[in-house]
Amino acid sequence: MRIAALSDRAVIVDGSVAIDIETASRGRFGPAIAGLYPDWDEFIDWASDPAAWADAERTEFDLRQLGAPSPSPRQVFAIGLNYQEHATEAGLKGAMPDLVIPPTFTKFAASLTGPYGELRLPSSRVDWEVELVVVVGRYCDRVDAGAAWAYVAGLTVGQDFSERDIQRLGPVPQFSMAKSFPGFGPTGPWLVTPDELEDRDDLELECVVNGEIRQKSRTSAMIVSVSDLIAQLSAICPLYPGDVIFSGTPSGVGMGRNPELYLKPGDEVVSRIRGIGELRQLCVA
Repeated sequence: MRIAALSDRAVIVDGSVAIDIETASRGRFGPAIAGLYPDWDEFIDWASDPAAWADAERTEFDLRQLGAPSPSPRQVFAIGLNYQEHATEAGLKGAMPDLVIPPTFTKFAASLTGPYGELRLPSSRVDWEVELVVVVGRYCDRVDAGAAWAYVAGLTVGQDFSERDIQRLGPVPQFSMAKSFPGFGPTGPWLVTPDELEDRDDLELECVVNGEIRQKSRTSAMIVSVSDLIAQLSAICPLYPGDVIFSGTPSGVGMGRNPELYLKPGDEVVSRIRGIGELRQLCVA
């Protein structure tokens, strides 16, 4: 199942058409997608029966009308160095150890935006980082990895744009500030429930800039898997319905090149995950 925010209303995406959830459920759910997550089990029970919304009106839509699948999470987690080749290009030599706690920071929620639109560049040193994004569907506290997928509402595509000068400013890295400019956290185009995917732990992801592939990998190459991330994060702090986890980026970022390469006005960034969808941002000054 695919669930999206269409013009600020929660919808089920059925092929190329949308079904308004509040209307189809006769007011039982909706209208905002954020309101689904606290009642996720109840919503899935209803939505999993196609007969419940078989006669609902279907509306064609423009992808540019879509917003973030979880627009107002209580918490946003972002994972660093979760692919070995990215850790290597970042300057860490040797294999990454088994991590009790992966490198974790946040992207402040004000940076989150929908899947299509303009990216305003605050400087000449903005980098790209395509990521699989996990949205939590159930309250999650000290959950074992073997049970972790049961707490996932769905998966979506994310782009962790990063301003590298701010990141390097000061005596310690300013990851969260460097990654939280407006528009630096596009997600979408919709939320895909894990049952829709042939192998939820092995998804191809890539970032393309102006038609050139800059990043390409598979989520099976992550050092800490989705289930282990949920277990390790929830061992420290509870995860709440609607919380967002950026699970890390593969190699190929601009900072890792020699010479370094960054985005400029006029560049188009396409971030995609096979089986989920894609994001498109046009860079402007």
